Amino acid sequence: MLRRCDEPPILRFMSDMGQSRGTAWHAMEPEAVALELGVQLGGLSDREAKARLARFGPNRVDPPAPTSRLAILLRQFRSPLIYVLLVAGGVALLLGEVADAVFISAVLLLNALIGFINEFRADRDVRSLSTLVKSRARVHREGRIVDIDAEQIVPGDLLTIEGGVRIVADLRLINEHDLRVDESLLSGESLPVEKDATRVLAVETSLADRRNMVFAGSMATSGRALGLVVATARWTELGEIGSELAAVPREPPPLIRRMERFAQRVGWAAVVLCATLVTIGSLRGQPLGEVMLSAIALAVSAIPEGLPVALTVALAVAVKRMARRNVVVRHLPAVEALGSCAVIATDKTGTLTRNQLTVERVLAGSLQCEVTGVGYVPDGELLCGRQRVVVPEHPHLFRIARAACLANEASLSRRYDDSQAWQWSGDPTDVALLALAIKAGLNPVVLQQAHPLTGVIPFESEHRYMASFHRDREGGLVCVKGAPERVLEMCDFEFDRDGRQTVPVDREAALCAVEETMRAGYRVLAVAEGETSQVVEAKHSPPEPSGLVFLGLVAMTDPPRPDVADALETCRHAGIRVVMVTGDHPTTASSIADRIGLGEPGGEVLTGSQIEKSSDAHLDERIQRTSVVARATPTEKLRVVEALQRKGDFVAVTGDGVNDAPALRRADLGVAMGRDGADVAREAADLVITDDDFSSIVAGVEEGRFAYDNVRKVTYLLVSTGLGEVLAVTGALLFGLPVPFTAVQLLWLNLVTNGIQDVALAFEPGEPGALERKPRPPRQGIFDRLMLERTLLAGAVFGVLGLASFATWIDEGRSVDEARNLLVQLFVLFEVLHIGNSRSETISIFRLNAFSNPILFLGTLTALAVHLTALHTPQLQSLLDVQPVSLDDFWVLVALAFTILVVMELHKAWRRRHPLS
Repeated sequence: MLRRCDEPPILRFMSDMGQSRGTAWHAMEPEAVALELGVQLGGLSDREAKARLARFGPNRVDPPAPTSRLAILLRQFRSPLIYVLLVAGGVALLLGEVADAVFISAVLLLNALIGFINEFRADRDVRSLSTLVKSRARVHREGRIVDIDAEQIVPGDLLTIEGGVRIVADLRLINEHDLRVDESLLSGESLPVEKDATRVLAVETSLADRRNMVFAGSMATSGRALGLVVATARWTELGEIGSELAAVPREPPPLIRRMERFAQRVGWAAVVLCATLVTIGSLRGQPLGEVMLSAIALAVSAIPEGLPVALTVALAVAVKRMARRNVVVRHLPAVEALGSCAVIATDKTGTLTRNQLTVERVLAGSLQCEVTGVGYVPDGELLCGRQRVVVPEHPHLFRIARAACLANEASLSRRYDDSQAWQWSGDPTDVALLALAIKAGLNPVVLQQAHPLTGVIPFESEHRYMASFHRDREGGLVCVKGAPERVLEMCDFEFDRDGRQTVPVDREAALCAVEETMRAGYRVLAVAEGETSQVVEAKHSPPEPSGLVFLGLVAMTDPPRPDVADALETCRHAGIRVVMVTGDHPTTASSIADRIGLGEPGGEVLTGSQIEKSSDAHLDERIQRTSVVARATPTEKLRVVEALQRKGDFVAVTGDGVNDAPALRRADLGVAMGRDGADVAREAADLVITDDDFSSIVAGVEEGRFAYDNVRKVTYLLVSTGLGEVLAVTGALLFGLPVPFTAVQLLWLNLVTNGIQDVALAFEPGEPGALERKPRPPRQGIFDRLMLERTLLAGAVFGVLGLASFATWIDEGRSVDEARNLLVQLFVLFEVLHIGNSRSETISIFRLNAFSNPILFLGTLTALAVHLTALHTPQLQSLLDVQPVSLDDFWVLVALAFTILVVMELHKAWRRRHPLS
């Protein structure tokens, strides 16, 4: 039992500075590790454990504090557009225009409320790291093994590890027996890692190759071990990733960046226009109150007040559409971002592949069989020359399947419920071999009952094989699987071409077949069997087998997901570059890339060690030449993402493990796998793919482009209308005419009549060809040349025709209020027809189905109905200063309004003949 030694320097350092993350525990003997930790190799006393818990704190990673509600609310007012409206409302109140001030304030509060609700729901920071270590652990205390809450683990504790348990802290192994650990969430390595407590490694050994260590968040798949806790909580490798994740700033989505730039420009333009107006009015000697009211009207007309609400609705609609295609959106603005990305940096294990080992080839003498089906579900068959093989008719294949089934410690069976779904447990290699046996028509349970197990030599890294001994009707049977060169050393014979007679084994030919199969990216196991004259008794240690019959080779891999190749082809058509970034071995990564058509066959593979040694400039150059990055740590993945971003591309990162989380957060868009992925990866991401299928990302790209198209349509509708209002107000002031609109009338046009329609426009279905376009240039604003042309043209029609009509009505002797009333009705009709122009930038309104967006159809009717109600409601008549118009005036207004339709249709026709390059 441990007795505390004098406190060593390492503990004083850990106490002052936090646990020591820089100590190379893997480069030290277990005794030296114990000395550094101030313990003996027997476990802590309860008293010492309590003292260390008080010193280092619980083994828990606390998530950052959530953003306060007040901060979220105040954030809604941080926009140049809001600043302009706040000033306008304040000025209106000072001038005694209470109605205008109240209406402007109502608009501001409505926008803030909508923004607050959406952001409050979406503002969830990374909180799942604590759930990964919130479990139980078996620890040596006071000379006995006790089961305690993982949060009570402290540095220096001695832990017992067994297959099937999650590791709760970083440990330096003291001893182990056949310990294999799934570290895929940390390193991306798809196969369990064999551990070796006796090894002392070089200081610079990478995380994935530290075979004498186990890390928090990983899972022991088989074996058992004892280990000393060297780090807990945020000082573990898992916690370090969490710290990096918290330190990595979340990049705002491209839509937010574009709209922020747009808001700044519109805000400054409104300020300049108002300042110009006040200056001109003062020089003309106009009364200050009149000039300020004109400035308020101009400011209100310049600000697209309905844009925040319409954008929120457009993105919310896209969220629902994406959910139907297995893409869950965690942050609303990220909807459009996926459609903006020019590069997708994707993990391999669990994203491009299934993260389930699968036997794909069986080589048995002259027979070379392909095995269909993927994953652990044993749906498939064996094919030789594309012909289905009946395994019982081929003794050779039957023996391989039987040996693979018997020399096995996993389980694979159907559930005992209505679903009858397959369930499995144990080492992935063993589960894959059981799936092979079932595909071959064997029943593992029946086989194991017919050949009772009497002894076993478990797999260990030292001897690199597993052997199981069974009782057989004719005596004893031994089945062996393992590394081909090791198994072949035990074999003297193999079967002939018919699989019925044994002949001397040809080791050279077998090793050549192994090498050729491994070059194809497969993991290869050899399978052998033998007969024993005496049954090995369970109470005796079985001897190493010898004189075996070599049965053949089994080739397995973590196969690509079925639709990945097609999804990558679609990405190429859409102008999206895909880069695989994985912690797996370069040969395995290259093989998978070749199978799915990623990059050039046999292309350059960039490794994590090369990234570590590269400067930023060198990395920027190399990353452009490769589509595969292998053996990458979380830090190196982060550098890859930053290198891609430095080129100026919007980068999406996909992944499912803890090792992907920092890169997911740093990316322009993080896309996590939701079904089998780690919680921390999901929480760090903006989007979650619920079916873990890479092809769903392509569907998300399409929906993202649809969403951006709808954002453009809504923006075009509001800005072109607002531009028309600005031109009308500015023109009136320049020509000495009265202000053509009051501030309340402008807000009514922008938020009520036009506002109902722009929200309905957000439901517009996608136009064909979205995935045939290249991604938008990163610095391209919301307005490209085509949208700018259309906006200026439509705004000119609104403004020039509206101002000319207003001037004509004044010249005819109509009062200012009457002329304003007619102009408001004209703009309402303009908006009703202009909504049809906004549905497509290129397709004629006469070719669009009016009922393909029923919400827009009903929204337009609703907008008209609301306005007609206002015309006949005394309170609204007084507030808006509007009245019903005569029938003669109505038909004149209709004729004038149709000009917007004619002009924009002519522009579309001209652009179809003269498209922009």
